[in-house]
Amino acid sequence: MKHAILIPALALVAACATSTAYAPAKKEGAVGYMSQQLETGRHRISYTDTDPLRARNMALLRASEITLMEGKDWFEITHEGMETEQKRGGGTSISVGGGTGSYGRSSSVGVGVGFGIPLGGGSSGRSTQILEIVTGAGPKPDKAEAYDARSVEMNLRVASY
Repeated sequence: MKHAILIPALALVAACATSTAYAPAKKEGAVGYMSQQLETGRHRISYTDTDPLRARNMALLRASEITLMEGKDWFEITHEGMETEQKRGGGTSISVGGGTGSYGRSSSVGVGVGFGIPLGGGSSGRSTQILEIVTGAGPKPDKAEAYDARSVEMNLRVASY
């Protein structure tokens, strides 16, 4: 029973350890954020990651950071888009597996061999979320595209690992 709990816990820790930390991108197209001020109170933000949802959340986190650094309270997304780079897994694969089992007094052993050919699935790659925002002070506009910077920062900071 100990192993049934230990193995998923280790898998969770390993998944967190392999996640890329929230940080600036080292170069164009690399994992992380890039931001550019277009004019006073207007910015373009991008975040690249292998997970499109994380790319969006981390772009929103960066938007909230910029807003708060300017001493503002909210930001509004004026334009957004997602760019996805697909990489295909290639080649064929052969796998061998086996198992044992028992029920009552009888037991069995099984062995299997599999052969795989990629049919276009299994794609992976990077996604870049792009946001253009304007920042503002005072009460947040009553629009779906407007976000309270402090709330976004507080809620998404935990997800940034």
